[in-house]
Amino acid sequence: MRQIFLDTETTGLSADNGDRVIEIGCVELLHRKLTGNNLHFYLNPERDSHEDALRVHGITNEFLKDKPKFAEVVDQFLEYVAGAEIIIHNAPFDVGFLNKELELQGRKPFTSYVDGITDTLVMAKEMFPGKRNSLDSLCDRLEVDNSGRTLHGALLDAELLADVYINMTRGQDALLMEVESNSDEQTRTTEHVDLSSFQLPVISASEQEISQHADVLAQLDKSSGGHTVWRIFEKSVA
Repeated sequence: MRQIFLDTETTGLSADNGDRVIEIGCVELLHRKLTGNNLHFYLNPERDSHEDALRVHGITNEFLKDKPKFAEVVDQFLEYVAGAEIIIHNAPFDVGFLNKELELQGRKPFTSYVDGITDTLVMAKEMFPGKRNSLDSLCDRLEVDNSGRTLHGALLDAELLADVYINMTRGQDALLMEVESNSDEQTRTTEHVDLSSFQLPVISASEQEISQHADVLAQLDKSSGGHTVWRIFEKSVA
């Protein structure tokens, strides 16, 4: 299974009002192992970042002036993500911006190129209801080292998200590994045993046990309004 952890940084909060993507970071996980085959772009958005956004990511307009425009990297980006499961924290935000960038290039929506999108924010809310589930909060809760995250950065955040996701799903993975291991062991050690020579004792219920059992059945039958399976069967064979 090929999974891509993706994050973006933008000039602001509204793609519909003209804000643009300025950074894309992607981290590849293949069969639950980080491959190092990551993808990272800084992009020239052809507009300035809002002051609030600049305080979050610290990527200046001057730094982005000589960086490629999205149109120059779109083919490489789509080839990289093609057919993968994309994992994003707060997916509607990033996907909305990517859809707008693709629309400006006359391309299909982002979901047309990938195998599906998983939102770790939704996962976290289900796992930790009522708690803060920002990426920083999840790093603290799951003991993922985020000490280098003084500012938001798409590649760093994608790397942290990969660690968070692996920790969030580790229980499921361990269970699957245990089942597979036990299955293999049983396959290797199973032997056919002839039971025909064994004499198994038959222990009959005592009168007291039979009476107690009948009382329990009567109570169940009363609770169900006479619709228990054994009563229906008794009537059908009577």
